[in-house]
Amino acid sequence: MTTVLIADDQPLQRMGVRMLLEGTPGLEPVGEAEHGAAAVRLAAELRPDVVLMDIRMPGMDGLEATRRIVATGGRTRVLIVTTFDLDEYAYDGLRAGASGFLLKDARPEELVAGIHAVASGDAVVAPSLTRRLLDAYAHRVLAPAVPDEDPRLRSLTDREREVLVAIGQGWNNTEIAERLVLTESTVKKHVGRVLAKIGARDRIQAVITAYDAGLVRAR
Repeated sequence: MTTVLIADDQPLQRMGVRMLLEGTPGLEPVGEAEHGAAAVRLAAELRPDVVLMDIRMPGMDGLEATRRIVATGGRTRVLIVTTFDLDEYAYDGLRAGASGFLLKDARPEELVAGIHAVASGDAVVAPSLTRRLLDAYAHRVLAPAVPDEDPRLRSLTDREREVLVAIGQGWNNTEIAERLVLTESTVKKHVGRVLAKIGARDRIQAVITAYDAGLVRAR
């Protein structure tokens, strides 16, 4: 059973999501929060698998709540569900440690699939969408960096560095396998090692690391 905490300041939105979760086998809503501070408190108390986090809420917003939840180092993952598309809010949410984001007009099956993906350690934002998002906003918030200066890269082998660059460019495992002439199973192993070595929770955080380290540049 995947447990879910719903954080949104709109009662009707919370009710609709709760009803969807209650009617979906394998998902269980365990709490509701109407602002960020409540989301942080309930995440600590209930330890849900996933927090569905709105961005704009009174008091502490969803971005700060995401930072605090992720900073605890617990197993809870955050999926931002927002009305905003490719803008700085979504980007800042990923930088805060969210495992992805969906729009509030997503179909019910998309939200359910997103929850399952995040709970299993995957990222919800598609690689192409991640790339577009970072291309649009990375130049605003990322300081220039020299790859060799970033300590997170020192333990990577040459092949693992190639894989990290490919992840940063938004390639999926199939594309990486084709371009680096590897099997998909080998790519999956490389991706797992890269995530572990750089301390990334998922592919989205790996993309951000690639930008931070200067391996990939916003166009």
